[in-house]
This record gives sequence, structure tokens and C-alpha cells, in this order.
Amino acid sequence: MSTPAPVYSLSTSPHQETIDFLRRLSSMLTGGRNAEMLQQSASLIESLSERLGAAEQLLQEQQDDHARNLERRETAELASDNLLAQVESLKTEIDVLRGQLEERGRQADIDRNWFAEQTLHAQAHAERAQEQLIALSAEVEELRKPPPLEAIDESIAVVPVQSLRTARTQFDYLANGFASKGDVVSQMICEIGARALDKALDDGAPIGQGGTPPLPNK
Repeated sequence: MSTPAPVYSLSTSPHQETIDFLRRLSSMLTGGRNAEMLQQSASLIESLSERLGAAEQLLQEQQDDHARNLERRETAELASDNLLAQVESLKTEIDVLRGQLEERGRQADIDRNWFAEQTLHAQAHAERAQEQLIALSAEVEELRKPPPLEAIDESIAVVPVQSLRTARTQFDYLANGFASKGDVVSQMICEIGARALDKALDDGAPIGQGGTPPLPNK
């Protein structure tokens, strides 16, 4: 009794026709070594075909992964290039800022030295103005003292009013100069001296010949 031919499902494998043909051929034989070899051949071809399909699928997946990796690598390299460019730009900005800070530091030292010198000059001017004020104040006090009546004709020294007015003008000039430099102390000293001269000129002190107030001889 012959064995009925088995039913095989159609497949999209390119080797399926060969496999089906071998199995049909083996089913047509009554058995024996040839039928067995045909079945083994069909099974081997089918197994190899499946392994080939799996290998092709794996290869395709690997190729897809490789393509994705290449794309990621290109993206990473582009990002790396951008970061390197930013780093170089930041280095340049840092160098510029460092140079500006160093220049500002040098300028600050120059400014400090200049202000120190100006302070010393202002102090010297203030000391000189103070000395002038003391001397002029003493002179004004002497001018304000009336001479003794018994020695009016022999002991009177005449100080021209114009000299006092000139001194008054000099005080104004010095006060304006100190004000422009911000030296308030020296400015106030000069203004006090100017007011003292104003008071001496405005007081009712006797005036000598030629419009000059008398000054006692020392």
C-alpha cells in the first residue's frame, strides 16, 4: 500500500519549489534509500533556506543599526565641532576680558597715584593758605587797632586801600581755584580771609592821605 502524498503549504522562499519537488518525487517512490535521500535533501535545503533567511534578516538589521550608528556619529561629530567652536570663542572672550581687567588694574593704580599726588598738593596748598590766612588775620587785627592819639603824627604807617583790595581779589582767586579742585578746606580758609578783609575795608577805621588806612609802626 502506497503512502499518500503529503500536503505542503506554499511559501515565499525562493527554494520552496525545489523543496516541494523533492518531496513530491520522494512520495512517488515506493520507499527505499532513494526516497529517504530525497526527503533528507528536501529537509536540508529547507533548513539551510531558513538559516539563510535568518542570516539575511540579521544582516539587514545589522546594516540598519550601522546606518543609524553612522547617522548618530555624524550628529555627534557635528555637535562636537559646535562645542569646540564655542569653547574657542569662550577662550577668546576670556582672553579679552583678562586683558581688559589687567588694563583697568593698571589704570586704577595710575588713578590712585594721581589722586594721592593731588591730595598731597591740596594739603600743601591748604597749609600755605592757612599760613597766609594767619598772617593776614594778624595784619588785619593790627590794622583795626587805633593808633595812640599822642603819637598819631609820628607812629602812623599808611597801608594803601588798593593793596587790601588786591589781597581781597587774591583770596577770591585762590578760593575759586580750590573749589574747582574740590579742596573745600582751603576754599573755606580763603573765603574767611576774604571776609576778614571785607570787614577791615568796611569798618570805620581812619583813612590816611591818599585814601589809605593807617597802620601803626612796629
